Amino acid sequence: MRRATAAAFAIVSLVALCLAPGCSKEGGGADAKSGAGGDKSAAAPPESKGGGQKLTIWWFQWKPADGLQELGNDFEKETGIGVKVVQIPLASYQTKTFLEFGNATPTHPTAFDLIVGDSQWIGRGATQGLYVDLTDWLKTVVDLKTIHDHAARYLCEYPGGSGRWFAAPCETDAIGLAYRKDWFADPKEQAAFKAKYNRDLKAPDTWEEFRDVAEFFHRPDQQRFGCAFTSDRSYDALTMGVQNLLWSFGGMWKAPDSNQVKGYLDTQGSADAVDYFKQLLKFGPKRAANLDYGQAVEYFLNGSTAMVVNYFAFFPSILESMGDKAGFAVIPGHAGKRVPSLGGQGISISTKISPDQQALAKKFIAWFEKRETQEKWITKPAGFTANIEILKSEKFRKATPFNAPFADSIDTMQDFWNVPCYNELLSASQKYIGQAIDDQTDTKKALATLAEESEKILKENGLLK
Repeated sequence: MRRATAAAFAIVSLVALCLAPGCSKEGGGADAKSGAGGDKSAAAPPESKGGGQKLTIWWFQWKPADGLQELGNDFEKETGIGVKVVQIPLASYQTKTFLEFGNATPTHPTAFDLIVGDSQWIGRGATQGLYVDLTDWLKTVVDLKTIHDHAARYLCEYPGGSGRWFAAPCETDAIGLAYRKDWFADPKEQAAFKAKYNRDLKAPDTWEEFRDVAEFFHRPDQQRFGCAFTSDRSYDALTMGVQNLLWSFGGMWKAPDSNQVKGYLDTQGSADAVDYFKQLLKFGPKRAANLDYGQAVEYFLNGSTAMVVNYFAFFPSILESMGDKAGFAVIPGHAGKRVPSLGGQGISISTKISPDQQALAKKFIAWFEKRETQEKWITKPAGFTANIEILKSEKFRKATPFNAPFADSIDTMQDFWNVPCYNELLSASQKYIGQAIDDQTDTKKALATLAEESEKILKENGLLK
């Protein structure tokens, strides 16, 4: 995921136009949006030279969409088929997309031919007949074994692991850690840290080490803070922030082999994770308990924060702005368990367009998934591939300081619910975990209520008996 977030993504992209890319979720991603205005076509190509044949792709506003447009321009040069990537502000992306699907008729197709949908949308797109079933066709144009199984399960298949494909991989993402490498390397800071904690100051490997580092650098009187997380209550920011601890502390959203929630979410491990997350927020800026993806990154970019936990798709903007002052790593773990939150999106074909347009859309997907195109994709800011061979290659791992930790995260990343009623489940998660974070209710009580509410939603939607 992500994943997707709220309007404040737009804030960071104003920074990101100079600083580079980056948002989410999922989920979410999640990631910086470029501009706070209306819909945007990134580097829009000239009119098609191929007999008027054109494709329109919708995605939310951020740097990877700019990169996709650049590839679309290459596609037009090769095929004569024009490609226009329309960027929708993230705050309205989900609503606008599903309104477009709902209003489409045989004589009034969707305004997009291809949609780069949040990972959490896949169940809805598949079961409501919105996404073209690509199962039989996709394997004829790409070796499915070259696609990382986590990208396939969470971004493309529904149900996950079923082998039914309703999307091809587009943007693969995970949550990682960015830290102030220059602060960590300062001899005075190193000596002070070792004197206090009796170990070397380095990128934290565990959440306990993370807490110590955050506490050490948290100096509000100097306008210096220890850490920043995604914690906003709009869309999925808080849920994406918490679940990195949830899984590593032994909690889970549901049973591994069923949709049962009670007894899996409302556990001591889950409560410990939420409480530990709440403790970490105390080492953040004043608004630490309510930051969206863009705002969390902005606190890091403005030089006030030692560490930020966010999606890797934000990190190109950090690198461009801060250079060697920033370091990157996999997220911490707990008790030997490290599970980053998945982000990213698959690319799907609308069922609400003509067969001719669907055929053109398939041509683009086939071209995009080619190894040589994916080699170009990874040169774009945050153009993270799902191709296993590329992810493992030294060329990819050494291309940027964050590529290796990203590649090391993809094998263990997990996602939030991606069933058709995910939005209701997400709203409940944001609400009740938010109440625990804000001390409006006891953590265990909040999780018990969330488990009860989640099972009610699943039963109402026929996903739990």
